[in-house]
Amino acid sequence: MKYFFRGYKKYADFKGRASRKEFWFFYLFFMLCTITTSILDAIILINTEIVDAAILNVLFVLGSVIPFCAILTRRLHDINQSGLWVLIILLPFLGIILLMVLALKGSEGENRFGEDPLKPMSDYII
Repeated sequence: MKYFFRGYKKYADFKGRASRKEFWFFYLFFMLCTITTSILDAIILINTEIVDAAILNVLFVLGSVIPFCAILTRRLHDINQSGLWVLIILLPFLGIILLMVLALKGSEGENRFGEDPLKPMSDYII
């Protein structure tokens, strides 16, 4: 459950790394909320003249742009890639390729973007 909200807790943190688990749970939560807000918009606006308005969905997505870009950047850092790869999602059809790249296992150990997010807690000095 902690992975669902970690992306929002690190709202604008573009530094460091995010594990596959952290990214994919955030992505799942994001998609479920997007679907839910779309359904709610359809229910609310079913008997109105405004057919194409998706107010709740638009508000949710706009509020999630920065945390989504931040966790996407941290995930790219985990596979030792620059966060500038986030810009590829703006190009049609290449976003699918980016999703496949995000499924790759992160680099083991520390890389130029920070500590391994999967590093065992026993390795930390208390």
